[in-house]
Amino acid sequence: MASLGFPFLFSQPPSHPSSRPHFLSAAACSAAVAAGGVIAISQITHNQPLNFLLSNFSPFKNNSSPLWGSLSLSDGSAPATESRSGISFPSVLKGSQRLLGIGLRKKAILGLKNIDVYAFGVYANDADLQNILKEKYESLSGSESKGKDLKDELMDKDIRATVRLQIMYGRLSIRSVRSAFEESVGSRLRKFGGSDDKELLSRFTSQFRDEIKIPRGAVIELSREPGYILQTTIDGKEVGSIQSKLLCRSILDLYIGDEPFDRKAKDDVELNLASLLQK
Repeated sequence: MASLGFPFLFSQPPSHPSSRPHFLSAAACSAAVAAGGVIAISQITHNQPLNFLLSNFSPFKNNSSPLWGSLSLSDGSAPATESRSGISFPSVLKGSQRLLGIGLRKKAILGLKNIDVYAFGVYANDADLQNILKEKYESLSGSESKGKDLKDELMDKDIRATVRLQIMYGRLSIRSVRSAFEESVGSRLRKFGGSDDKELLSRFTSQFRDEIKIPRGAVIELSREPGYILQTTIDGKEVGSIQSKLLCRSILDLYIGDEPFDRKAKDDVELNLASLLQK
């Protein structure tokens, strides 16, 4: 069975080297994770470009486009690397989910340099995306379709998708993670739900129990499964599942919404989705 592929672009890394963050105490990190953060730029290394080719659609052509390559679901292509952190992400997750964009979550503490808390990758299921694209392509011309439209579809529709977080800061505690999600996810629940949903927020954050360890290199996956079920895994072990369209949308909004953690990563996702419909 032929696999679905699609155009994939990433932003160029900056020409100047990035400064390394100061490492602070666990208490300072906890305060920072709960406090809010600074947007960083998503990048990919020059020696690991990616390009997905979509059947029945021509790839997006642009002489100024950053990086190109090729990938199919079955070819075991090399992972994509966030260039400043060196964190690598598999190009295909769960056998059918494509990497759409990568980014970096940073935190600023008391005016000091930023801490790189984690790198993240945004994935979506091939078949689900294809169904959305067919629906869009039948009603919109290539010039009318926009990446933002498709990104909104990705956030709203029952498409299998995953945000993969790879922890970078070695002193990050599970309490810090829980506190950060209480603030960020809580604000999105209010944004989309119109009021506080403390019970739903508590069900989500309580999955991050005190006994769970998240050392540097730990992987947290937040996956929307069919039926708007948000499944949370830490290092491959499921820690909870919650059925809620509101919660699923709130999680995705953190990474590809109007006020994302990393605006460049969100822009990459929009660009890659828009490329699907280019002739």
